[in-house]
Amino acid sequence: MENEVVNRPIAQIEKNIRYINGIIKHKGREILKNYKITTPQFIALQWLLEDGDLTIGELSNKINLAFSTTTDLVDRMEKNQLVERKRDMKDRRVVRIHLLAEGKEIINEVIQKRQAYLSTVLEDVSGEQVDHLHNVLALLLEKMRWDQDNNS
Repeated sequence: MENEVVNRPIAQIEKNIRYINGIIKHKGREILKNYKITTPQFIALQWLLEDGDLTIGELSNKINLAFSTTTDLVDRMEKNQLVERKRDMKDRRVVRIHLLAEGKEIINEVIQKRQAYLSTVLEDVSGEQVDHLHNVLALLLEKMRWDQDNNS
């Protein structure tokens, strides 16, 4: 019984994160309707923007898709001139996926629109509360990354 009481806030935190994630995904899909990319392509472009050039295998691991599915995804993005395959300069056997200007422009616009949505949602929340939310979420992410790195 005592464990239930202690874990009640944890259960509510998990539920809130799940709901927030769902709402953000839904809003993200609405925003993507105005662009020539799909949700998986958005996720892939986001990783390429944040991490730079990646191999198909690295990208596949980051977006949690099968290697063959990621290859098809990259083929479609390459056809739309969002990315290109480039040989690694250090090891010519390695092919990396490189984000092109059009892909960068689209991903930056979509991210700005998502951030504008969040800003609108939080417009009547005090700056202090927003800073506190940022700090708590940053701490949660840091703890989860540490756990992931140490339990992989």
